[in-house]
Amino acid sequence: MKKHLVLAILICVFSVAGAGYGQVARPNQQKLAQTGFKFLSVTTDARAGAMGEAFTSLQSVSAAMFFNPAGMARLEGLANLSFGKVSWIADIDYTFGSAAFRPFDGRFGIFGLTVVSVEYGQFIGTVRANNVYGYEETGNFSPNAFAVGLGYAKALSDKFSIGANFKYVKQELGSAITSVQTDGSQSFTNYSAGVAAFDFGILYRTGFKSLDFGMAVRNFSKELKYVEEGFQLPLTFKIGLSMNATDLLLPGNKTHGLLLSVDAVHPRDYPEQLNLGAEYLFLETVSLRGGYSTPNDDHHFSAGAGLQKTFKNYQFALDYAYTPHEVFDTVNRFSVNFSF
Repeated sequence: MKKHLVLAILICVFSVAGAGYGQVARPNQQKLAQTGFKFLSVTTDARAGAMGEAFTSLQSVSAAMFFNPAGMARLEGLANLSFGKVSWIADIDYTFGSAAFRPFDGRFGIFGLTVVSVEYGQFIGTVRANNVYGYEETGNFSPNAFAVGLGYAKALSDKFSIGANFKYVKQELGSAITSVQTDGSQSFTNYSAGVAAFDFGILYRTGFKSLDFGMAVRNFSKELKYVEEGFQLPLTFKIGLSMNATDLLLPGNKTHGLLLSVDAVHPRDYPEQLNLGAEYLFLETVSLRGGYSTPNDDHHFSAGAGLQKTFKNYQFALDYAYTPHEVFDTVNRFSVNFSF
């Protein structure tokens, strides 16, 4: 029965994903600038960022909802809280947080909440004017965006887990003067848009050592429209594999751990990518991480470190990721985790 359930879910997920991509995947069509709300494509969690975003098949805490909701299905303890910041390119700042709860010892699954807030900085508004400069200032404005999600994950068996995340996303670009009357009065139009979106994924333990397989579809939604032009969210399909290499090299060793992961990424609006990640764990306390993404126009390598410590009734983790860009500034990510 379970085998048939697994097969049915896999067929459904692949069918929905294929249908979504079929809307844009046409022969000889170059995938460029076909989506909006690109803030949804930026990796937030520092551990994932340091591992080259190869995170689809990894079992994680509440932050898994940003990558593959099924990854939090085997959460231990009662709850996990995660939050952090990303110093993105062009002085864009991301603040994010997630929480996962495991009531009744997980009999009814894991419930989660995610929040992402984006600040694009301050800009000077202008309008055309008949003066020496050709314009005049209309004041400052600060575009922003946010996403709020509710997630759920459950382990259906000792090998198979599923997860989903329903979220509402919105982007506020501010207001602009759209017309000036003969008496000098001005008309303003506020430019903002929001939509509901859906993420879902699976995680499968193959049974061979610690080899795991994961698959996720993110940002599935209807089309949005700004004034006249319509656009899609950055729909992304990922499949990944991961394994602790010490299971083969040093079986039963608790001093060292070497987690290797790889993701194949099929996005809506740019060519397919391959993300590779590695995490070395010493004494289950200190982590060193590295990642590589190809092909990529502006960045390839990433690196980072982490520190985790288990106390009597809770666990604390601090992570950092460093991603150098060829054209833009270096991206820094920080995240903190609490489990109890």
